[in-house]
Amino acid sequence: MSADIPPASPGPADAPRDPAPAPRDPADAPRDPADALRDPADVVGGPADAARDPADEILDVVDEHDTVVAQVPRGDVYARGLRHRCVFVEARDAEGRVFVHRRTPTKLVFPSLYDMFVGGVVGAGESYDDAALREAEEELGVTGLPRPVPLFTFLYDDGAGRSWWSAVYEVRCPRPVDPQAEEVAWHGFLSDEELAARVEEWQWVPDGLAAYERLRALRAHSSPPGG
Repeated sequence: MSADIPPASPGPADAPRDPAPAPRDPADAPRDPADALRDPADVVGGPADAARDPADEILDVVDEHDTVVAQVPRGDVYARGLRHRCVFVEARDAEGRVFVHRRTPTKLVFPSLYDMFVGGVVGAGESYDDAALREAEEELGVTGLPRPVPLFTFLYDDGAGRSWWSAVYEVRCPRPVDPQAEEVAWHGFLSDEELAARVEEWQWVPDGLAAYERLRALRAHSSPPGG
């Protein structure tokens, strides 16, 4: 776990603070003061594939109905704006707090921004469910998680060439986390109230924010009156 940081802005006194909030320009992001040993693997296949360039990972390209139409290296998928598949996993600790992190400046997409989900791209031929478990264990740095529970899917499209089918999950992680240094520059656990406050203050990945807003709406609709 990362050490508590003195408050940088108004908010709950016990909310963990990022020692280096994401700058407007991702190129200005400071280096991660890593506080724990982390798994170096950053691609499908685990440590044996750690030396591979993530841009070479093969992804399924899909159409507007989420039907696979091609298989293309990740780097080309991003460069050409091809629609693919991603998973978003909301991870909570034993106290029900949400795992929140800041992405490293080396990430191919949305470097140095905050995220309230763990997850990533679905590999070629991989199911959403398998990708959700793999990504959750990799990014949290744990093993033996229960399979994440699927909640809903939606098509994310920013209107500027970034589009992916997105499957949203939730999982409980009661054990200590040890996030990957290659994936996570900072992390902490926030209550729902703390997270809602930080959404207004920090810079978040746009697809994660879209998933978060849909998830909040779903839970509000599902809650009993007065609940």
